[in-house]
Amino acid sequence: MKTNGTAPIKFYNGNQIPVELHKVRIVQKLHLKPIEERLTAIEKGGYNTFLLNTEDIFLDMLTDSGTNAMSDNQASSMLRADDAYSGSQSYYRMENALREVFGKHYILPAHQGRAAENVISKVFIKEGDVIPTNYHFTTTMAHIEINGGKVLEIYTDEAIKIKSDHPFKGNIDINRLKNVIKEYGAEKIPFIRLEASTNLIGGQPFSMANMREVREIADKHNIMVVLDASLIGENAWFIKQREEEFKNTHIKDILLEMCAISDLLYFSSRKVTSTRGGGICTNDKDIYMKLRDLIPLYEGFLTYGGMSVREIEAMAVGLYETTDDTIICQSPSFINYAVNELDKAGIPVVTPAGALGCHVDAMGFLPHVPQEEYPAGALASALFIISGCRGMERGTISSVRDENGKDILADMELLRLAFPRRVFTLSQTMFLLDRLQWLYDNRGLVGGLKFVEEPPVLRFFMGRLAPVSDWPQKLAAKFKEDFGDSL
Repeated sequence: MKTNGTAPIKFYNGNQIPVELHKVRIVQKLHLKPIEERLTAIEKGGYNTFLLNTEDIFLDMLTDSGTNAMSDNQASSMLRADDAYSGSQSYYRMENALREVFGKHYILPAHQGRAAENVISKVFIKEGDVIPTNYHFTTTMAHIEINGGKVLEIYTDEAIKIKSDHPFKGNIDINRLKNVIKEYGAEKIPFIRLEASTNLIGGQPFSMANMREVREIADKHNIMVVLDASLIGENAWFIKQREEEFKNTHIKDILLEMCAISDLLYFSSRKVTSTRGGGICTNDKDIYMKLRDLIPLYEGFLTYGGMSVREIEAMAVGLYETTDDTIICQSPSFINYAVNELDKAGIPVVTPAGALGCHVDAMGFLPHVPQEEYPAGALASALFIISGCRGMERGTISSVRDENGKDILADMELLRLAFPRRVFTLSQTMFLLDRLQWLYDNRGLVGGLKFVEEPPVLRFFMGRLAPVSDWPQKLAAKFKEDFGDSL
């Protein structure tokens, strides 16, 4: 059966399951260690899945950032890299790809997305500024606040509902945007930020209609529109699937329209193209000139920006592949399958399925664990103990403390299970779902966590926690009772 990736493949028996639209030619060995070793590993890692060693991990679902599988064309392109400090032909191939795929003429390379955020924030944000956005990202907020700005999240009411059928939960609330401009004044708003797709609330996309409305308001008040394009391919895919106007539009054309609406876009290539790196793109020469001089200062010369030329070559190929429906649909289709199966089983999960990963509602999963004891972090630890699968906490651990030292509780407590492009098989996905079902049936055994080592900035990366009781040992004992020596 042929497919162009525009719809799920239907089976004769009526089932709809994701089908890998690629073949596997190189494999990497995985480890599924006994539960006793997994328990030791999470204790050693301070109950922070970021601090686990990959030797102890079976399925690494921490992130899709830099973990997507490269294509054969990407891998082979790295062999023709032009090693040069300046003027490398590899850079010009990447520049041409960015111009064709994003439609932006002026290109500034950076070694990753947060590096681009740093440069943009230093140039455009001053003390007292506010940045309206559909939702913040951790590093974005940190860069904005370090430079004296404040993030204003103006999402719609649907955005933080766990169970919903709203197709575009990443939309900006237009009325709230108008009120923000009226309250603060356009002179205090250097730009409006749109994130495609909203990472911290379930990878939820925004619609083209919403983006057009934001552009119209921005033009009226002479405010820039900045697009975080790190998951722009998936956002374009959802627009094609869920927005009637675009159901017959090619992904390439959707991408070009999204990018044309923005004055400036930046991206993490670790997400967009399955390679390391990033960049800033614009068609406005004045914007380009304001940013240009900080690239050699913080990143590297203007034709490599802190990246290796091999990564630059692979990025160029990956950008073209981002316009291919059969490549873009792979991650969303697996996420959709996982979300639907969990939802059918009564396990609380963010719906509809979004980009990046499957997001389990930790407060619904563990209602007995107070938010001050970090239920999303506890759930991530518990899942690793009983399965070897590493997810990521996206909740209050990923938040910050207020001026009085109290946690600013997150809007949502999510366990994110990332599905990098072309990495996991259906049987591995089914293993994950099985272990989540067992954990849900035994959720009363899971307790909370507390910080024992807490960095002042981005604490979720390096912070260490400890259980508030001996619940990890009890959970492991119950698993052994039910599964015996089975891993």
